Order: sequence, then C-alpha cells, then structure tokens
Amino acid sequence: MIKGFGSLTGAAQRVVSASLVKPCLTNSFRRMLSTSVQECFIERLDGKDTGISVLNFNRPAAKNALGRVFMKQFQDALDEMRFDDQVRVVIVRSLVNKVFCAGADLKERATMTPPEVAGFVYGLRTAFGNLESLPVPTIAAIDGAALGGGLEVALSTDIRVAGAGAKLGLPETRLAIIPGAGGTQRLPRLIGIPKAKELIFTARTLNSEEAEKIGLVNHATAGSAYNKALELARQILDKGPVAIKMAKLAIDKGSQVDISSGLAFEQTCYAQVIPTEDRLEGLAAFREKRDPIYKGR
Repeated sequence: MIKGFGSLTGAAQRVVSASLVKPCLTNSFRRMLSTSVQECFIERLDGKDTGISVLNFNRPAAKNALGRVFMKQFQDALDEMRFDDQVRVVIVRSLVNKVFCAGADLKERATMTPPEVAGFVYGLRTAFGNLESLPVPTIAAIDGAALGGGLEVALSTDIRVAGAGAKLGLPETRLAIIPGAGGTQRLPRLIGIPKAKELIFTARTLNSEEAEKIGLVNHATAGSAYNKALELARQILDKGPVAIKMAKLAIDKGSQVDISSGLAFEQTCYAQVIPTEDRLEGLAAFREKRDPIYKGR
C-alpha cells in the first residue's frame, strides 16, 4: 500500500504508483483519458421535460473548436437522435463558459494537407446539413461566442437564442478564406443578401441585440440563452409530434421552390396528418375541453 493513499482501490494505487515511478506512463494515461472524454454528447431531460434532448458541447481546452473527435461525436449524436422516436425537440448548447463554439480548430487544421482540409470542410458541411434536416425542431442556445463554424452550427438550427454575452460572426475573410460549412448560403437566406455580404466581407462581430435586430437570432435575452431555449422547447413539447414534423418539412422544402410547388408540397404534408390518432385526439380534447395527450402516431 502506498503511504497516504490507503483509501484508494488497488487499481487506483497502481495508477498512482506508475505515475510516480514512470512519468512516461502518465503521459500515456492522459492520452487514454483524453480520447474517452465526451466533447459532444446528448442529455435527455426527464419528468415534464421528457422528449427534450440537449446536445452539449464540452471541449473547454479548445473553446469547443470543431476538431476531428468533436465532429465524430457530433455526427454520432445526430444519427442517434434522428432515429429516436422519443426525441421531440433538440436544444444545442455549450457547457463551456463564455463560448458557444469558436469555429474551426486552427491548430489541428494547420497540420492538414490541402486535400485533408477539403475533406474535413466537406465533412463539416455534411454534418451541419444533417443537423438542419433533423425531423424535429432544433434550438441553438448561444451563450458566448459563436464564430465561424460555430455560427454555421447555429445557422443550421430552426431557432436561435442569444444570451447577454453572445458574440456572433463569420470572420473567415480575415484569414483569407470564406465560410465553407454553409455560411455563405444559410446566412443570406436568413437575413437577406446585402446584410449577409456586409457581415462576411467585413468579418464583423455582432452582439445579441444587433443580431436580433437583423433577424440573425429569434431572441436576445438578458439572462441565460439556455433558459429561454428551454422555455421555447416546452412550448413546442405538448404540440402534436407528427404535425410538428410535417410543419417543419413543409416550411423547409416549400421555401426552396416556387409558391405553386410549395403549396403542393404543403398539401402532401397535410395528407400525412389526416390518418393519425393524434389528429382525432386533438379533436376529442377540444370537444371535451381538456388538454390533449399526443402519442406521435
């Protein structure tokens, strides 16, 4: 037994002993731990909030920079939520103080060859498209800086909430590159072409009030963006799940085509809710003057 470590288990003592005797083992042990850290993970709320899933960013050492491990866990989380019928609303937030996501991991990027950079940025674009196409509503809770790829994550959600300390921008032109994970496409569709060009050309950073003024975020709150996002998620949670999915699909797809095609797509989506049990439950609850209980079928 190691003196002063009597409360440790045998396995823990062996780890401590190895770190004292062989420093090189400590480095290996740290590397092993670093690979097991969850930089991006799902938290499923329960009780009255059952159905709300929170996608947490947790890479404090790099300000949630978008590195290889982070993006692998990000994509795995999206895949898991996409096919989970219990997920009704997703909130994307950071657990790191004063930062939502600082964008690309430039230190990691500097070690890549040009083909590797192209492949990695393509992966970002694909991942953010997968976030955008989740069948349920998504809300970005932006507490802190959302810059470059970090803002591109937020642009891929349905609703954005900015806290008091939020900073939002696409600063890529300062580095002689352009936003490459959807920023040049989603930003102008959201706030208009002239404003988007100005923000990208100047690499300007906005605070929460400025972002709300131009429509970049839905809400600018003096408090926690996460608390406001949770409030919105709860307002969505008790609505018909199939109807919410079809409404999102009709808006997302219909807004990309001419009005006649959009109306035809809306009709197709409406047809999906007619045979559902939830629609009949909604009518019965209205008739009986009670709250409906929807089951998503």
